[in-house]
Amino acid sequence: MTDCLIVGGGIIGMLTARELSAAGMDVTLLEQSRIGRESSWAGGGIISPLYPWRYTNSVNDLAAWSQQSYPSLSEELKEASGIDPEYTISGLLIIDPEDIDKAVDWSFNRKQNLKLIDGSDLTSYEQTLKIDAKQGIWMPDVAQVRNPRLTQSLYKAINDKVQIHQHCKVDELIVENRQVKGVETDKQRFEADRVVICAGAWSRTLLQSLATPPTIEPVLGQMIIFKHQPERITRITLHQDRYVIPRRDGRVLVGSTLEHRGFEKTTTEAAKQELKTYALNHFPELAHAEIEHHWAGLRPGSPKGIPYIGELPEISGLYVNAGHFRNGVVLGPASCRLLADIVLERPPVLPSQPYSLDAKRF
Repeated sequence: MTDCLIVGGGIIGMLTARELSAAGMDVTLLEQSRIGRESSWAGGGIISPLYPWRYTNSVNDLAAWSQQSYPSLSEELKEASGIDPEYTISGLLIIDPEDIDKAVDWSFNRKQNLKLIDGSDLTSYEQTLKIDAKQGIWMPDVAQVRNPRLTQSLYKAINDKVQIHQHCKVDELIVENRQVKGVETDKQRFEADRVVICAGAWSRTLLQSLATPPTIEPVLGQMIIFKHQPERITRITLHQDRYVIPRRDGRVLVGSTLEHRGFEKTTTEAAKQELKTYALNHFPELAHAEIEHHWAGLRPGSPKGIPYIGELPEISGLYVNAGHFRNGVVLGPASCRLLADIVLERPPVLPSQPYSLDAKRF
């Protein structure tokens, strides 16, 4: 018997485990494959929603809390694990956005640092960028983490505090008299009066036979990464819903597609070539760089990208922290702190109602 079971070992699951363990709970985490190898590994690691003014206040509130916490979180994880998540303030350069007035209003209302720039000045911010543009937005405070390193760092930091079972697939949630009692896995039965579903795109599948499930569906994203030279590309660049993210060691990540193909997680040559063409159209010098890897991940899509955070109304002790869509990294610290507050019945860091299972998402 454990105090709390967490189903799902991505960034959301591990951060939730970290929060609850720090509060003194005995926590067991179950992951159906390898820790942190699904959407947590596959994403870009930008510590901001893309075009944040297009999201609801509920998403931006989570993002703002997380953005404030990331510098200290990254240092704590680095110290605890010896693995640097590579928190880096790169700045975000947005090319020819369609809704500049909305962006300006958002930055004023939320006190965010945002500057409008003329298209001819883009190379002042990123010298190797070669694209004709009318105008741009510069957000100097936007940071990134290298999400594979973040997941590895999280795993090492919690491994001696949380019982972790990898390759342990949950087959069934055990519920008696509308109270959760644990889970049945392909290996053994685990008992607990609190269970948190942090299974990303798989969360709905786990819950659909028990209660009104959250509206979460898999959305495939494909990405490529170039092996390039350090400090040749230094800014995160966003244009036409595609992004280019430079890492400290010179690698340059380019993404991402949005595909609805169910749980199929395969890459395609067409997507690889489309992403490569996009990258070379913006940064021609990448023509001399090797494409080191091409991969895909399944995001947990949800209405308006608003995650579900809270207890299921129908079943006592059964909680969800899932549905972060493209923003699991940036929303993760706030989401997991809020979920821990709900489980532990502490005053919440943010109002919890917008993320509840029965909240309207608009």
